[in-house]
Amino acid sequence: MSQSDPTTFRCWAEIDLAGLERNLKSIQSALPKRIRYIAVVKADAYGHGMQQTVARLMQAGVDMFAVANVNEATAIREIGTGWPIIVLGATLEQEESQLFEYELIPTISTVEELARLERRAHREKANLKAHMKIDTGMGRLGIWHEYADELFQAFRKASRVTLNGIYTHFASADKDPAFTRKQREIFIETIARADWLPVDDMLIHADNSAGITTFAPDSIYNAARIGLLQFGIRPYPESMLGRADTTPIFQFKSRVGIVKTLPEGASISYGRTCVLKRESRIAVVCAGYGDGIPLQLSNRGEVIINDQRCPILGRVTMDQTIVDVTEVAEPVESGDVVTIIGSQSGSEIRLEEFSIRADTIPWEVMCSITKRVPRIYRTAIQSG
Repeated sequence: MSQSDPTTFRCWAEIDLAGLERNLKSIQSALPKRIRYIAVVKADAYGHGMQQTVARLMQAGVDMFAVANVNEATAIREIGTGWPIIVLGATLEQEESQLFEYELIPTISTVEELARLERRAHREKANLKAHMKIDTGMGRLGIWHEYADELFQAFRKASRVTLNGIYTHFASADKDPAFTRKQREIFIETIARADWLPVDDMLIHADNSAGITTFAPDSIYNAARIGLLQFGIRPYPESMLGRADTTPIFQFKSRVGIVKTLPEGASISYGRTCVLKRESRIAVVCAGYGDGIPLQLSNRGEVIINDQRCPILGRVTMDQTIVDVTEVAEPVESGDVVTIIGSQSGSEIRLEEFSIRADTIPWEVMCSITKRVPRIYRTAIQSG
């Protein structure tokens, strides 16, 4: 949804598209000029909304897109043509025809995948560009680096499927720089073994938003995959991109349903997991885990009402969350705005903090804010 007026909503998310464009420009200016910008927009653009986000990124000047699967890739192709799209996940046999129809770039991790796509390309009487993924320590997709020579040779023999790029995925770029450096070494050494490759004409990428904290500007890489960072989410140590002035573009809000006073000793919510130690003024917020407030925030999370932080009391329920507003200076009333993620006057709850309190990661939080939460998109005029 793209309504611009939240006054009728009990729970909503606001996305600043102008802020997204500013973040993109800032990241681009921080990266070496030769580095191509691959915008990762999988999982509905990390919950920000695929259609609106991709359209703005196209206008802003990204070089290409990356998604998890063929269905997401075809959705981008319906928005606009002219941008290469990498499918980061495995392509199922029943999805092969769409690679040709929509001119998508599949990821190939095995000799069997390459053989299957080569056969399909012959049947289609068409050529296909593909990226090869090398497993340097993630243990997920990609051919294990010690066995990569076999797949390199299979590409060398293929006549219809062209090796257009090579990449890897770091397992712990945000927490283990030593292991990341080792993965980098393995990746470069593996590519070097295929000395016949025209690497100057290929896309070579390893870095995502976390990986660029150890980015080597003078290396073989000529592209970076940017996901969270373009949305202003920075759960990583400072890096060469510390000079990239990115700001959060996502806010998650709700409203107060009712306000009432409960006596000392009253129990709160299911399971009686909270018993009041004093007479308290409580507000019932019109959002719960059915909207995207994690159950893990029960008795430990906070929200902002009238510019003050208010603790969550008891268990988060499907449609409602109870908070303590006893200490809020300005009287809290039904309909008041509740900031779950974002800023309100002088107070802020960043997604990074929200995720830590919920004992999870920003990726999961963004993907868990459900479809019943309308997304409101702010333009350059509206957001200033």
